[in-house]
Amino acid sequence: MTFLQRLRTNCSKYTAKTALEFVRDDGVTAVTYQQLEDTTLRTMGYLRAKGVREGDRVALQLPKCLPFVYLHLATMRLGAISLPLNPGYPAHELSYFLQDAEARLLFADTEIRPTLTALPGGVPAVDETVFLDTHSDEWFHALIAGHNPAECAGLAVPQDLTATCLMIYTSGTTGRPKGAELTHGNLTANITALHQAWQWQADDVLLHILPLFHVHGLLVALHGALNAGAMTILLPRFDPEKALQTLCARKCTILMGVPAIHRRLINTPDASAYDLSHVRLITSGSDRLPDDLFRKFTTTFGHVLLERYGMSETGMLISNPLHGERRVGSVGRPLPGVAVRIVQPETEEPLPDGHIGEVQVRGDNIFKGYWRQPEKTAAAFTPDGWFRTGDVGLREPDGYFTLKGRSRDLIISGGYNVYPSEVELVLAEHPAVQASAVIGCPDSDWGEIVVAIIIPHPQTHLTREAITTHCRAYLVNYKVPRRIIFVEDLPRNSLGKIQRAKLQHELCSQP
Repeated sequence: MTFLQRLRTNCSKYTAKTALEFVRDDGVTAVTYQQLEDTTLRTMGYLRAKGVREGDRVALQLPKCLPFVYLHLATMRLGAISLPLNPGYPAHELSYFLQDAEARLLFADTEIRPTLTALPGGVPAVDETVFLDTHSDEWFHALIAGHNPAECAGLAVPQDLTATCLMIYTSGTTGRPKGAELTHGNLTANITALHQAWQWQADDVLLHILPLFHVHGLLVALHGALNAGAMTILLPRFDPEKALQTLCARKCTILMGVPAIHRRLINTPDASAYDLSHVRLITSGSDRLPDDLFRKFTTTFGHVLLERYGMSETGMLISNPLHGERRVGSVGRPLPGVAVRIVQPETEEPLPDGHIGEVQVRGDNIFKGYWRQPEKTAAAFTPDGWFRTGDVGLREPDGYFTLKGRSRDLIISGGYNVYPSEVELVLAEHPAVQASAVIGCPDSDWGEIVVAIIIPHPQTHLTREAITTHCRAYLVNYKVPRRIIFVEDLPRNSLGKIQRAKLQHELCSQP
């Protein structure tokens, strides 16, 4: 049974049960599973009237809101392709995505209308742009009111597992972003593996604090809850105190976050006073979980974070166990149906346990390819069908995997390999270091030098000499940063991941 078939079954089985609660400052909107089905069907009728057909791309540049959910599900139910886009994209970036995807429709928030209409020639490659007042659910319901659920109730749920239903653009750190095509089969394989590994139950209550335009918030969190027939409480934006209060007041059982979110949670005033004993699962992903944060979270809340690993092109791949050792620094073991190997990058020969190499994966969850880029798709896979993740890591003898960073982040200084995460872990152990990022910058003598960008803890006096002395106590000389920069903030994407490429662009040309 595919994800969409499972969801339709859940809507019939749990008709009166709350599927979604959207929490605003001015109140809460509750949506039952029956209402979710009816509204999705009405939205399907509306999209068909707009000319959306199988294979068409429907772009959603919307903030986190219920209309996003309806449009996303309705698009896939019609056999079309949902194209979530970061609502923070400036006009010129949005123009690239729409041109590249050749989207038929764009749904955007009314607040960005002036930006879009200012584009030369208007919004490109889109038959129509529909602006939504996302502050009013009634506004959207009025938009689709002319369509009866019965209009599309008889349409079969898409059966072709190889058909693309979702397109997620990659971050573009190695050139222009590429559209990763995810199929109905990919979504189903991923959510089935997570359902088994994390033991999703219909009585789970998910507190959703992530964006919806990304794989983490959309496929792992929202799809996971809907697939299980569980309840999802959606907060429109992350506020650590509000999140902790809601976790407690609503007896939520699952929370998914990223390291930046978890750090803000433990830094909330009186954080340890919140009783989270009813929460059965708190995950961390989208960026490496620092060892100190792993330990501090446990000390503060009495919960051991479950770190897992995935990508836009693959969904989730590896996870620490729900029951068993959640190992600090490790992303765990492969999920059911996923094969993982470590290879020597140059020869792609498998490496023995304990040796660092490129992470390659295979399974039904792996994406179809990059949208209309056959050469890049071919380059992403080995001749025998393994996907080259571009990540670097190792496998322990007991099957646990540890990631060391991105292969493109590898610093080669004086002929020696330096993995940024290795240096960052050492920096994190210094009591005056609040956060750090390590990059490589070109150097005429060494090829590259190690550069550390550091946010000191407030009210501390941190010197470059102190950092150098600290690093020399734990690292071989060629790994010690030769340049140290103190900053007040680090550039991060919407999920809190540090943007190394931006740091390199801004800092590597400076003396």
